[in-house]
Amino acid sequence: MIELLTLLLLLLGVATLVLLLSLVVMYNRFVRQRTLVDEAWGGIDVELTRRHELVPNLVETVKGYAAHERTLLEALVRARESAAAHQADRPMRRQAYEDALGGTLAQLLVRAEAYPQLKADQHFAMLQKELTLTEDRIAAARRFYNGNVRAYNTRLGTFPSNLVGSAFGFTGRDFFELRDPAARAVPGVGGLPGGGPPPLA
Repeated sequence: MIELLTLLLLLLGVATLVLLLSLVVMYNRFVRQRTLVDEAWGGIDVELTRRHELVPNLVETVKGYAAHERTLLEALVRARESAAAHQADRPMRRQAYEDALGGTLAQLLVRAEAYPQLKADQHFAMLQKELTLTEDRIAAARRFYNGNVRAYNTRLGTFPSNLVGSAFGFTGRDFFELRDPAARAVPGVGGLPGGGPPPLA
């Protein structure tokens, strides 16, 4: 009888130890994934800030060649100021301001095609190249961030880790995606949306 009681206590102790170790492992995984999500958001934030810093130089350069695009330049400055004012916001809330800035910036770059002297300006060409590289890095950082958010949110929604997540106050994170359909469109080649040469007259 004593041996049976000892065996039961030993099994109960082992089961408790396994349960505690499982809780510790699950908790630590949540902390690691949350840290990855925060780090990935930091990468997006750095690139968005870089884009914000390039806009004033672009506006000044374009202003010298295309003064009658004043309305668009003012809209770009306002969009940049709005995006910069919401830098501390959560991704979902910040997204609309960044989309507005990206859309206005794309409009300006498209209109710049009508100004041959502006296109030939080395400073403008350098800024345009920097903006293109920055947009590429934003897209890569956004994919990395969204992948980490997906893994983290999936863990929060699956059993039994969802019990640990809710017990310790882990909450889901927002994705950061482009909402503006124009920003998703593939740039055209030769003046047509989606590419191809312009039609012959």
